[in-house]
Amino acid sequence: MAVKTNERPGTRAVLRYSRMSSYKVREVLDLVRGMELSRALEILDHTERAAAEVVAKLVRSAAANAEHNEGIDPEELYIATAYADEGATLKRWRPRARGRATRIRKRTCHITVVLARMPDDKIARRRARTAAEATQRRARRVAGTRRTAAGSETPARSRAVVDPNSGLAVDVTDELDEPTDVMTSDVLTVDLADAAGGDAVEDADGATDEDVTVADDGATNADDEVTGADAPGEDED
Repeated sequence: MAVKTNERPGTRAVLRYSRMSSYKVREVLDLVRGMELSRALEILDHTERAAAEVVAKLVRSAAANAEHNEGIDPEELYIATAYADEGATLKRWRPRARGRATRIRKRTCHITVVLARMPDDKIARRRARTAAEATQRRARRVAGTRRTAAGSETPARSRAVVDPNSGLAVDVTDELDEPTDVMTSDVLTVDLADAAGGDAVEDADGATDEDVTVADDGATNADDEVTGADAPGEDED
């Protein structure tokens, strides 16, 4: 003989005389009946119906009853059954044309939610799935950490650029995508006139420097060759 709906075993929570019609509540109960507790609460929290908030509170109350009274882990619960019965109807009246009156029916309902423990095989599968997801998250986290560590060990190359404000050479370090052995053989030539916005840079003696050759390591030596129309220390013919 089949078990009646209102006689199903499990932990229940009942809300009596809820001020809404039973058919509106049944539309929400049909969404979560038979689902796991966590999944059912997610659906109820994102359902844009007035009855969804009431049903979510009732489901949480039933889960608290199961955990406190029977010592069942809430993660092992599912909604065994949920139903809404029609309650008392309140009669109200409103005036209409020609002195008539129209009846307004304020309907109520009784909502019942029954939670039960899932079968052992389903709980085992759920725990295995949770453990596999945790392992995958850990593997992705470790892989990301290794990629970050590998990126921080990228070789760097020093180069010299000219500050447009001061006209002096400044060392700048660039990270290379791939290691290279050519670190000191390249020579960088910087045009001071272009770096300064097109104007030639004059020193204290009035000499104009146009081109300066800077070694790849960014260091400026005393032997750097300075060429220009009027180099310092040369007499005009």
